[in-house]
Amino acid sequence: MAKRLELAPRLALLASWVPPGAHLADVGTDHGHLPVWLALHGRIASAVASDLRTGPLDRARLAGKTYGVKGIDFRLCDGLSAVAPQECDTVVIAGMGGENIAAILSGAPWTADGRHTLLLQPQSREEVLRRFLMEHGYAVRREALVEDRGILYPCMEAVAGKMALSPGQLWGGAALLHDPLGSRYMIEKILRLQTAVAGLNRAGGAENQKKADALRDILTGLLSLREEWRHANCP
Repeated sequence: MAKRLELAPRLALLASWVPPGAHLADVGTDHGHLPVWLALHGRIASAVASDLRTGPLDRARLAGKTYGVKGIDFRLCDGLSAVAPQECDTVVIAGMGGENIAAILSGAPWTADGRHTLLLQPQSREEVLRRFLMEHGYAVRREALVEDRGILYPCMEAVAGKMALSPGQLWGGAALLHDPLGSRYMIEKILRLQTAVAGLNRAGGAENQKKADALRDILTGLLSLREEWRHANCP
């Protein structure tokens, strides 16, 4: 029975990136499927599964009990507030917006101490997260896209370090130049920004024009990045 637990595509990608024998912290664990699956398959040495709400944490505990796994500590807490640096070497934060992930990392500066690997999967505002990482001592070591129920999700592996990202990379990916879904991802961003610019132009006014100009600069960067992707991937 236990081996029948299956992960959604976006969680399966994260699971494949967790190093064997990791001491895991899964923030916002929700139903707990990721740490439970990893424990079932002997992929981790230990895990702290945290969530801000009692309902999801109860579901995670039930999943652990249902599949008979041990070695997972379920904790009710905000972000990493109740997780000590020495308890984990791999931190997973998924299932929330990029601004929320950035806030969690801001509250746990030890995640940039060079001894922790971060696996991050924002569901929105990923450009906010990439900027935060760039400005606070992290570097994206690899990035990939995964499609789940028709939606593209970026997955980032970040560690302590330095990186410089262009406006196009902030919005279109820090390391997606060879990703097979990269062109689609960038085009979706381009279309969304074009719609926003058109709306600002219709609204009129100096402030809206300033915002539209800023978005047009981002669009220029995205179009250039998409052209780089095309040259790198199309014969």
